[in-house]
Amino acid sequence: MSMQWGKQDIVALGVAIILIWLMPMMISTYTLTLLIIYGMLALSLGLIWGFGGILCFGQAAFFGLGAYTYAIAAINFGESTIPMLLAMIVPGIFAALLGALMFYGRLTDVYLGVITLVVTLILFKFVNSTAGPQYVIGEARIGGFNGIPGFHTLNIPGQPEEYIWGDALYYVCAIALLMVFFFVTWLLRSSFGRIAVGIRENETRVSLMGYDVQARKTVLFSIGAAIAGLAGAFFANWGEIVTPGLFSLGQSAEIIIWCIVGGLGTRFGPIIGAAGLAYMKFLLGQQSLIDNSLITGIILVLFVLFLPKGIVPAVAALWRASIGRRSKRQPRNRRANRRTGRDLRGEGRANG
Repeated sequence: MSMQWGKQDIVALGVAIILIWLMPMMISTYTLTLLIIYGMLALSLGLIWGFGGILCFGQAAFFGLGAYTYAIAAINFGESTIPMLLAMIVPGIFAALLGALMFYGRLTDVYLGVITLVVTLILFKFVNSTAGPQYVIGEARIGGFNGIPGFHTLNIPGQPEEYIWGDALYYVCAIALLMVFFFVTWLLRSSFGRIAVGIRENETRVSLMGYDVQARKTVLFSIGAAIAGLAGAFFANWGEIVTPGLFSLGQSAEIIIWCIVGGLGTRFGPIIGAAGLAYMKFLLGQQSLIDNSLITGIILVLFVLFLPKGIVPAVAALWRASIGRRSKRQPRNRRANRRTGRDLRGEGRANG
């Protein structure tokens, strides 16, 4: 199925290209690369939660799994092409197995959230306990709480000595985010995506229509995990080290907050929420007066109370309301002009 480009897609692509070109003039590419990676990670959760209705508290598990997979594979292969692919495949397969167990077990949303959270904590605990020399995969030591440093970073495919870093890594990550964004757009416009949204709205009705709800939820869950794994691989290349902190509870909570603040059920919302809050955290990190977690918590509470749908839906609703008022005002103005014209013609006849 080919993707049909509409006016909104062309506008979105144009705006994205302009932003990719202009943003390095205001913010360093080092920081921008991280914001893009976080935007991709948030989009992965926005896909499975916002459109599939799958409440996942463990998206950091797939993010960390992708980063560790890349680091271990890069040490063993000595280049980055195959490790980048494995960074998507391994979390995708892991999510497919986990999703099949959960969805075919017909677990409710609360239990789904608990299980995904527990899996993340198990991975965090396991990776932290792999400090001994016996924890080796090929030539790569997992490293425990020290993490894995010194692996081969991103290079031009087929040319291991031609590294991609700095400004070049920023543009590669930006293009990758665009590709993921339009892939998600295509997926949501396909029959699979429409059925996924139907499952979110009423799972029982979709099941009664003859669709295999569990299989579709498993596939969607796996796709979201693969995107998170890709973000994890880019994060490993950006930081040049992977640590167990990628699996932390704080990381999982931040991803959820990004999606809520940006707007669930939208494609732009999670990206904007992630980039905005991550940049705010970066700015707050330059001072020690206010704790970052406190500010993030306050923002979450304020959005839940006063802007529960998030930034993007609120802005869209405001835009539609302003357009609606303008369109109503125009017919009224035309009627007034017609009445004025008739009055002037009548006055002219009377004077004549």
